[in-house]
Parts: sequence; C-alpha cells; structure tokens
Amino acid sequence: MSKQGFSSGFSINSFINKEEKEEKEETVVTKTDNLPQHHFTETDLLMEWNLFLKQIQFKQAVVYNAVKSFKLVKIDESNVQVLYPSDSAKVEFDKISGEFFNHFKRKVLNYSIEIDYKKDIQNLKIEVVTKKKIFEKFIEKNPLLKDLDDLMKFDLS
Repeated sequence: MSKQGFSSGFSINSFINKEEKEEKEETVVTKTDNLPQHHFTETDLLMEWNLFLKQIQFKQAVVYNAVKSFKLVKIDESNVQVLYPSDSAKVEFDKISGEFFNHFKRKVLNYSIEIDYKKDIQNLKIEVVTKKKIFEKFIEKNPLLKDLDDLMKFDLS
C-alpha cells in the first residue's frame, strides 16, 4: 500500500533563490483636447455630490460617514477643489472619487475637470456636548431655569 508522491507546485529552493523581477508600470495618457468642455456651475456640482451621497448612504455606510463632511468647491471653469478633514477620510474618498467624478464629467459633458485636494482643519472641529452645556444653552433661552437650578441643585456632571 504505497502512496504515489505528488508535487505541490511550491518549491522552497525556488522561493529562497527567487530573483526580483522588475515590474513595469504602464501609464495611460488620455488626450482631452477633442473631448467636450461644457460649462457647469457650482450648483450642478453640489447637486450631484448630494445625490451621490444619498446613493452610497446605505450601500457603503463606512465610506459615507467618512466623506459626508467633505466640501466640493468650483475654483474656475475646469478646476474643482475638494476640502477634506483628515487623511483617513481622504483614503475613504479615494475609493469612490473615480466613480463620482467619472459620472459627473459625463453628466456635465466636461472632460477637462481637474481635482485639487486641500486639508480643511476647520471642518474637523467637533464639539463635545455635555448635559451641562446643553442646560447652559437652555438657560440662555430661558433665564428662569437658572433659578430652578439654584433651587433644585441639579446634578449636571
């Protein structure tokens, strides 16, 4: 009852002596000279962005939460600036940016749109709202709550 030997296709000697092969990188250059370059407005850009956000909201929830705070601004006729809050959010945006901008270019018939990325630190500010801060805002609207707090000594910690 002898078993036939079989080869797994993996050789330790070939793995150890493996020569590093140079990988050739191919770049595709697309000429946009003959493609349409129609006018679009910032309103067109924002409408398509909001529509796109609604489409990915349930299908790609992680990506949606990362990119919902992005701001897209039209700088000039063929330049769009993307303001992003953090590098990790930009990584998520990179996953969907090709899909969005290809769709937008076809929609407005402008294939010469260039995208600039800019980190927007102001967009990152997230305020932590505590019960005490909420109550203080209510006090601003209704000063009688201050008297009630003094009388009842609420625990707002």
